[in-house]
Amino acid sequence: MAKLSTSRQKALLRKYARNVKFLMMLISIVLIVYFLPKQAKFSYEHEKGRIWNQKDLVSPYNFAILKTPQEIMADQKSALESITPIYQLDAAMQNQQIDGFKADLEIKWHNAGINDKLKSKYIAVGTDLLTEIYQTGVFKPNAKYQQSSENYPIRILDKNVATDKNTSELFTKEKAQAYCDKVLSRHTDLDKAFLLDVISNRLQNNLAYDNNLTSRLEKEVVDGLSVTRGMVQKGEVIVYKGSVVNDDVYQKLESFKKAFEDNARVNGNRNLVLLGQFFLVAIAISLLMIFLYLFRKDIYADNRLVSLILLVITTMLATLSLAIKLQFPTNLYYIPYCIVPIIIRILFDTRLALNIHLLVVLIAGFFVPNSFEFAYYEITAGMVSIYSIKNLVRREQFLISAVIIIFTYFVAFLGITFIREGDFLNIDWMDFLPFVVSVLLTLLAYPLIYLFEKVFAITSEITLIELTNTNAPLLRELAFNAPGTFQHSLQVANLAENAIYAVGGNALLVRAGALYHDIGKMENPLFFIENQSSGFNPHDKLPYEESAQIIIRHVSRGIEMARKSNLPEVVIDFIRTHHGNTRVDYFYQSSLKNFPEKFINENIFRYPGPIPFTKEGAVLMLADSVEAASRSLKEPDEESISVLVDRIVKYKLDQNQLKDSNITLKDIETIKAIFKRMLMSIYHVRIDY
Repeated sequence: MAKLSTSRQKALLRKYARNVKFLMMLISIVLIVYFLPKQAKFSYEHEKGRIWNQKDLVSPYNFAILKTPQEIMADQKSALESITPIYQLDAAMQNQQIDGFKADLEIKWHNAGINDKLKSKYIAVGTDLLTEIYQTGVFKPNAKYQQSSENYPIRILDKNVATDKNTSELFTKEKAQAYCDKVLSRHTDLDKAFLLDVISNRLQNNLAYDNNLTSRLEKEVVDGLSVTRGMVQKGEVIVYKGSVVNDDVYQKLESFKKAFEDNARVNGNRNLVLLGQFFLVAIAISLLMIFLYLFRKDIYADNRLVSLILLVITTMLATLSLAIKLQFPTNLYYIPYCIVPIIIRILFDTRLALNIHLLVVLIAGFFVPNSFEFAYYEITAGMVSIYSIKNLVRREQFLISAVIIIFTYFVAFLGITFIREGDFLNIDWMDFLPFVVSVLLTLLAYPLIYLFEKVFAITSEITLIELTNTNAPLLRELAFNAPGTFQHSLQVANLAENAIYAVGGNALLVRAGALYHDIGKMENPLFFIENQSSGFNPHDKLPYEESAQIIIRHVSRGIEMARKSNLPEVVIDFIRTHHGNTRVDYFYQSSLKNFPEKFINENIFRYPGPIPFTKEGAVLMLADSVEAASRSLKEPDEESISVLVDRIVKYKLDQNQLKDSNITLKDIETIKAIFKRMLMSIYHVRIDY
């Protein structure tokens, strides 16, 4: 079977890109619907302490009123307290230990130096003591049952015959030894220390706590507890319009919701529920695609980026759905919802992050309890997470963002609690714990961003921060091999960064592009004037065409170096476009002047292009040309700098170098003003005033 070439594969992907996009959308919708809970949605929102503003709610059928978790826990506690722990009697223990006592006494007797006539008495006293103790019972206390009192009732099983006793009637090993000491003190004719030592070695527990049997009894009594309290009859009003949703009404509403969902699960049409979910999810995903088509055509045209966005959305909603189905954890606010807007914001932009977050929360709101409350929490927290990292220039902004998100959750938590409870003292602060855990889990966005960058070949602002560090290997090499070019790149970076801030664009990206745009000059640094410190110019001995080719070659060599060092393509684009397809005019004009009769091939003196196709690329081109030309000014002053900037910008416009860069004339005027002000500051020009 013939194998398609790489170019043919790419051509086929371009041809069927739209079909692939629709297929990815369909797969995402199907997966989300597959994971979503399949029950009808209860249509009434209710909260404690709120006024019921809807019409009177009448029960359409009989249903039981569920107990609250607190009531169930209280019932369980009461039921467990009624269970008497079971202890098994080891009937053979008594005879075993008495026989052992007699054997021990026989062994130790010969060295004790006691009159043999008393031996029988020693045996009799010891045997009586052990018999009394074992018939009473020896046990080890269980801390589980000593919560309210040291002693507690137990049930002793002896061959399936149960006897109820209190532990106060029984011996522990310590109590048994103390009892022996007390009894032996009455026998003044016996060596108490000797006999007590022999008896103590034979004190063992003959009552053993039966955990399995006791636990089984506890489970049976807990399982037998009713989880309901009373009934609501068909036709009975659950809540009247205008009344307050108190604890009793709230529990009736919760019970009605459970009965409704159970009834829908049994009697409802599952296919219609499925179809409804498909419609809702399809609308949300379609709106996202429309947004991309209208406002971010660059992302819409790249199925690789579309697949990443759909993957993030599907994974987030699948995680939420699994948490709802498994009911673990029971509080859905443990899930880090803010991780989605943070990832999308760093990998793409603010508008897209906010749009996606709203769609995710809207879909999730159909399947979580108290959906309005959920939506308020998550939309506000998501907006804060996006705003707090609008310009990511330092790693610690992640932690700062986390603190701000927690604070937002806290204020929203207080506000909603005050509305619901109207009481500060009764706030259960443990209810806020899920939000803290959620924000901590949101920090997982950092490694996930790195993973997405590698898998989908995306450059995030975090990567750009690392690239703009002047200690990066390629920049260190540039500073060592071509120090003049390195200083030029730093100045260009400062000019371009300030300009792009003013006209709107990615300042971090343009700074990275500026720092690396001339790395190709490292191949022949002395052929570039900024690196010529001794006055020697190697171009003096070369033909103009060859000199021009050496200058032009720094672009292609820079691209090769950048790819070898695994620089992102968005940074390599600056290397490729910073001269556009302009001419190396110095050598071109010199060739015309010195060889007027010779035919000059202009293309030999022209950069290969392409021209800049982004606003950032255009700003870098202008900053590069302006900074390089400003070094030729013999006496820089306000007028000469202004004339220089205007001339260079006009030349780029006349050469059609900026036509593809989506930059406006207003932007250009702003950029020129910034360049003039900064160059005057660099050259310490005093402005007249």
